[in-house]
Amino acid sequence: MIGIDLFAGAGGFSLGAVRSGIKVVVAIESDHNAVTTYRTNHRSCSIISTDIRDISDDQIRSIPKGNSYSIVFGGPPCQGFSHSNSRTRNIHNPKNWLFREFVRFVRVWEPDFILLENVRGIIDAAEGKFLSAILTHFSSLRYQFSHGALNAKNYGVPQNRSRFFLLGAKDIDPISLPKKKHAKPLTVRDAISDLPVLENGASISWMPYGKDQTSSYASSLRLGAEHSPNHLVTRNAQYIVDRYQHVPQGGNWRDIPHHLMQNYKDFTRCHTGIYYRLHLDEPSTVIGNYRKNMLIHPTQNRGLSVREAARIQSFPDSYEFFGSIGFQQQQVGNAVPPLLAETVFSHLLLQVYK
Repeated sequence: MIGIDLFAGAGGFSLGAVRSGIKVVVAIESDHNAVTTYRTNHRSCSIISTDIRDISDDQIRSIPKGNSYSIVFGGPPCQGFSHSNSRTRNIHNPKNWLFREFVRFVRVWEPDFILLENVRGIIDAAEGKFLSAILTHFSSLRYQFSHGALNAKNYGVPQNRSRFFLLGAKDIDPISLPKKKHAKPLTVRDAISDLPVLENGASISWMPYGKDQTSSYASSLRLGAEHSPNHLVTRNAQYIVDRYQHVPQGGNWRDIPHHLMQNYKDFTRCHTGIYYRLHLDEPSTVIGNYRKNMLIHPTQNRGLSVREAARIQSFPDSYEFFGSIGFQQQQVGNAVPPLLAETVFSHLLLQVYK
């Protein structure tokens, strides 16, 4: 199967596709840091570094399909659909309509299948108008589809991350989304316990592992390597680090003494993800904007490193991220967990080639 990845970011969706057996021939991404990361880790794929709106219909038609089945997949920018960004969850935010570019690619290139991923909030955003528009567009192009929310923790990813997926098939009966695979979710301990001990503000990218004994999950991402990259941690001010020591595993800002939170205009309005310390023996909370949320390492008084977040997202340790630490954190947080993507693609291929 031949694939095109739209809004490709750092390439988590593409990695899942490739691992399932799909040949990703073209990816489109406008952020130059993400493009560097994608190009370094997906050398056999051609990446177009531009705004998708600047790509003409003729350019789309020129992408060869060969004699294989074809698929267009991607996750249009989702900030406007997120429950954590209620001010932008309306029909007047232009970013909320970039899915139309996804639809345009599908209309022009006419793939056999489509796979769209987004935040779960798209289901009820603007009273369901966005989802209704998406379904109407794809129905008009003769796609039958299945759609719903999949939680990454049910598919081998050590993270409680629920995302919306729409899987469409042209001119044939719809193909279902995969069913839950793992009865017992993996934990943060499974994901990161073998990684090195780091300090607040750690800035050395390539480092040896902290210990040899690992979980089977960690071993599958290490692949026998002795060193791994992106062991970078945001340097927080001392008053922030002082707050960390009061938060137990599974706790959050509510565990911090009030006198240490006085720089907040009204700290009682913080959401539960602020200053959340990961619990070693539970799946991670969502790896999104983990720097802004002050997500805390389970046993060390610091934020997560880029590599720890990438582990929780199911990126292999050989996958290197580029740009400043802030851009690396954004790339990891925005990515589709590769293992979840691989599960969905593999399920599709099994139905197509059975």
